[in-house]
Amino acid sequence: MNFLRGVMGGPSAGPQPSGADTIQKLCDRVASSTLLDDRRDAVRALKSLSKKYRLEVGIQAMEHLIHVLQTDRSDSEIIGYALDTLYNVISNDLEEEEQEENSAKQVDDLGSQFTEIFIKQQENVTLLLTLVEEFDFHVRWPGVKLLTSLLKQQGPQVQQIILVSPMGVSRLMDLLADSREVIRNDGVLLLQQLTKSNAAIQKIVAFENAFERLLDIITEEGNSDGGIVVEDCLLLLQNLLKNNNSNQNFFKEGSYIQRMKPWFEVGDDNCGWSAQKVTNLHLMLQLVRVLVSPTNPPGATSSCQKAMFHCGLLQQLCTILMATGVPADILTETINTVSEVIRGCQTNQDYFASVNAPSNPPRPAIVVLLMSMVNERQPFVLRCAVLYCFQCFLYKNQKGQGEIVSTLLPSTIDATGNSVSAGQLLCGGLFSTDSLSNWCAAVALAHALQENSTLKEQLLRVQLATSIGNPPVSLLQQCTNILSQGSKVQTRVGLLMLLCTWLSNCSIAVTHFLHNPANVPFFQLTGQIAENLGEEEQLVQGLCALLLGISIYYNDNSLENYRKEKLKQLIEKRIGRENFIEKLGFISKHELYSRAAQKPQPSFSSPDHMMFDHEFTKLVKELEGVISKAIYKSSEEDKKEEEVKKTLEQHDNIVTHYKKVIREQDQELEELKQRISTLTSQNEQLQATVTQQVSQIQQHKDQYNLLKVQLGKDTQHHNSHGDTLQMNGIQTEEVSKLKEELEEWKNKHELLQGQLKEKDSVIEKLNSSQLEMGTTEQSLQTSRFGGLEHSNELQKELEMLRSQIQVQAAEISKLQMENQKLQVMNTAADPMLGDSGAPAATSSELEARLEQEIKELKSQVKALSEEKESLKQQLDSSTSTVAILQDKNSRLEREVAESKKEQDDLLVLLADQDQKISAQKMKLKDFGVAVEDEDDTESGDQGDEDEDGDEEEQD
Repeated sequence: MNFLRGVMGGPSAGPQPSGADTIQKLCDRVASSTLLDDRRDAVRALKSLSKKYRLEVGIQAMEHLIHVLQTDRSDSEIIGYALDTLYNVISNDLEEEEQEENSAKQVDDLGSQFTEIFIKQQENVTLLLTLVEEFDFHVRWPGVKLLTSLLKQQGPQVQQIILVSPMGVSRLMDLLADSREVIRNDGVLLLQQLTKSNAAIQKIVAFENAFERLLDIITEEGNSDGGIVVEDCLLLLQNLLKNNNSNQNFFKEGSYIQRMKPWFEVGDDNCGWSAQKVTNLHLMLQLVRVLVSPTNPPGATSSCQKAMFHCGLLQQLCTILMATGVPADILTETINTVSEVIRGCQTNQDYFASVNAPSNPPRPAIVVLLMSMVNERQPFVLRCAVLYCFQCFLYKNQKGQGEIVSTLLPSTIDATGNSVSAGQLLCGGLFSTDSLSNWCAAVALAHALQENSTLKEQLLRVQLATSIGNPPVSLLQQCTNILSQGSKVQTRVGLLMLLCTWLSNCSIAVTHFLHNPANVPFFQLTGQIAENLGEEEQLVQGLCALLLGISIYYNDNSLENYRKEKLKQLIEKRIGRENFIEKLGFISKHELYSRAAQKPQPSFSSPDHMMFDHEFTKLVKELEGVISKAIYKSSEEDKKEEEVKKTLEQHDNIVTHYKKVIREQDQELEELKQRISTLTSQNEQLQATVTQQVSQIQQHKDQYNLLKVQLGKDTQHHNSHGDTLQMNGIQTEEVSKLKEELEEWKNKHELLQGQLKEKDSVIEKLNSSQLEMGTTEQSLQTSRFGGLEHSNELQKELEMLRSQIQVQAAEISKLQMENQKLQVMNTAADPMLGDSGAPAATSSELEARLEQEIKELKSQVKALSEEKESLKQQLDSSTSTVAILQDKNSRLEREVAESKKEQDDLLVLLADQDQKISAQKMKLKDFGVAVEDEDDTESGDQGDEDEDGDEEEQD
């Protein structure tokens, strides 16, 4: 408190305001009262007084309010009052009438000083971050506002405290996810202040998914049609991306550029845009420019430019560019944005060259824009934007430069005059009465010649018709003529910049410039340089000195009267070397030169300040030193320099020659490698084809031999022996196959017999188990007899199966006998064939017999396979029958067991009954009652029972 009084200049003289005593009493209540309600009421009263008595509340109550924040966190209401009071004390956003009422007591830096007191203890900011995490609206919202005010007053200090606080930035990022729009929107304002000029915090916020959340908010609010919330989000995005290469790369790699395309979707009717929409769209265009700014690293800018083309963003911007009804400031900013999106990117430049305006007939967008640039009725900022767009279109675009210059050449000019070309518009602007059009056209044409010696030479062919009846003059001559006419300074500056760009690094253009049939331009130049003119003409003198220096430096001495040495002597006599260098150095010292050298975009406050072009400042910086040296060089040094140049040229020619040879050899090597790879692939294909053909030939040979053997074409007597042997070979193969089939059938037969034996054993076991169950009860015997009858039927079926198997075995033995007969016939045929006389039978008969026997064997094999199938079916049925019998047997066994258990129970009951009867008999005998035996008659038993009844009654 004492510190603040010292800062404010000590206590004021005179009586204090009436509210000072009240504030002191309220502070005492906050500090000393034990009841929470009393403290809450006191803090609420301080809040109501904090706007009117800001200084007094801040001095007396700040310490108590901070103590309330620390101790009364359980009560959200008192916390909210305390935060609101602190906000009123620290914030400078007071209403106008309140400022007028308190004007006598208002101090300029009051909010900043209170903020300094509050953040002196870093724990206060940490406490405030903790309170911002509270979900309660009455705590979170005033906490956000207070923290925003602290950042406005002492931004760097508060940023540093939040940065070192654990999870400080992350906790503030949660505000963007709050469902309450008031807190979310104020959270955006808080992050705006937090991210100003702090790259570390910008990176943390970006990697906390800020881009995703902000773009979602913009989409929810309606993109460019949204309200001020969209504006706040766009400002925050600019803070995160501007001059932050890391965040720009993260934005591009996160595919967020693609989400910007819907922002620029405009309809056909663009009238009646609201001021907020214009502001939003302006900020959106600026955000695009942040990503492709020429000040960014070239690689990052190039990747963003490509992404904007591939996602259709550039196409959308060109649509706005050619649309009707778009506000002038939005159109201007769109032109600037398109300029930087296409600058130095060949793909985007080619696309822009293909864009046509929706006119009848359609015209290229470049032509339409140039028409606006040379039209003096268009706004100044719009003309500057069109010039920048044209410069960016030609930047590092030799193809575009050639297309522009080609529209000036005689062979390509449209003789019908139906369409206006870019070259015609530039020439028209170059020689119009509007000095601004002269300057813009000259700079635009200079960019068409930038770093392109070929086009500089071609432009010398351009001829202009100045008036009817006079012969045409060259473009170069016309420019010098206008310079000699004493036009406006802006026009002369533009023409001199064009001539300097045109003549630099082009000896042929220098020769044409010096060899002027009408006049000697350098005399005019030297005269202008030598004259002692006013300050406004000094810039023109410097440019004339530069042009004359370029004529000396790039002079190839092809003109005898205008060699380097003679030009230097002329400068020495008429101007003086020191004066020449002084005039030359005036260019770089000019204020407008320094402004133009800062950035490529031409930004001028007024048309009078439009003097220098950014690319021209680079040329001046490059040539100023070398021209100064060239002026002081002697003839001997020039000769040496010429020799060095010639040597360097020869060396360059040799290097160029060898580069060309190496390039040709590389091309030949590439061609040879391609031929080798082609021949290798062809060789592999041919080898594969040969292998395939060899295999096909072998197959054909085998088929041929087989057909030859089967058909027996050769029936001559001297080959009959060989044919018979071949047929015997076939017979032997057929017989061996039949043997194998017979062996398979035998194995299968044995397998079936084994399975039948297993089934027989199972059935026998069942029969034995059924026989062992013997005699139980009549009902059980009948059911068992039914099962035995079923078993007998099953045995009959098995007997039938055995008989069928025996028949099959007989057929197999029959086949074996026939096989043996065939073998005997085969052995008998050998001696017959060995005899040199007539054969026992012809080959055709033998073949017929063999075919007949093979058919019979095949039919038998087929019958056997059918029988095999039937046996399998029978075996399956028997298997199912056995399973049924086993099931019935298990059921019978369970019933027998249950009946035995019942019999045992009955026997136990009978035994108990006998014991009871014998016991009763013994009692009766003890009483002297005569008891009969079990074989007495029923009547006797009845009489006994009556007697027993009488005795019992007597008893």
